[in-house]
Amino acid sequence: MCGLIEAFLLPFPNANEPSLDGRHLKIRYLCYMELKALLDEKYAEYNQPTFIEEDPIRIPHQFDRKEDIEISGFLSALIAWGRRSMIIQNAERLMERMDWAPHQFVMHANEDELGRLSGFVHRTFNEVDARGLVLSLRSVYEQHGGLNQIFAAGISPDDEDVYHGIIHAREILLSHPKLQGRTHKHVANPAKGSSAKRINMYLRWMVRPNSAGVDFGIWEGISPSQLICPLDVHTGNVARALGLLTRKQNDWKAASELTQNLRAFHPEDPVRYDFSLFALGVYEGVK
Repeated sequence: MCGLIEAFLLPFPNANEPSLDGRHLKIRYLCYMELKALLDEKYAEYNQPTFIEEDPIRIPHQFDRKEDIEISGFLSALIAWGRRSMIIQNAERLMERMDWAPHQFVMHANEDELGRLSGFVHRTFNEVDARGLVLSLRSVYEQHGGLNQIFAAGISPDDEDVYHGIIHAREILLSHPKLQGRTHKHVANPAKGSSAKRINMYLRWMVRPNSAGVDFGIWEGISPSQLICPLDVHTGNVARALGLLTRKQNDWKAASELTQNLRAFHPEDPVRYDFSLFALGVYEGVK
């Protein structure tokens, strides 16, 4: 790959820039096209139904009803750290405790039925967190119309990204009186600098079009162009190796920087390249 990507890639080459001579413009353009071709190739390769089996997105794919998809997806995304096999195993165990009817369970579980959550644990997320979030989600659906509504209500069409939507949804989710303070850490807060990787991944699932059968595209009020790329160790390392990210910390500013650079390749759907970066890091060993 072109060794001058970091120096010449972004912003997109502009022939009117007086500071660049013709040779530098050509190098810049070739670097841009080479990297775009790589990202598009990997997106097409990995944005396939075969990707689902080994990814936490397989949990919501086991449902057909919108409410079941978004609730199972939200809970699965919140525990999506650590080994993917363990994430999937524990997310399925959580669904089993909900009789594989998460919306029904959230809306109608009585005290005895809520007791089925006892003993659940995934790393530092435990039954206290699960119970509190179930009760909070019940309030979200009863009082606000659902998860789609609390995220979309915080976002203006003029907003560049989903920052305010995440803040708004988080405030509502964590306001339930029976949700304990220990659970707050499991719902990332970009206002404190978190990259909110798991929430951004969840929003990608719900918002991006279902063109290849991986993401769902079932939410309204949020545009794919407003999504922020989920940023973790793998995507961060690959992005830096490709010259798409200069910030050293994997925080909200870094996620925003990465997404802004990805918009140069596909402004309407920059987060499509989450597939590319993740696959290059996890499957193809780019560091």
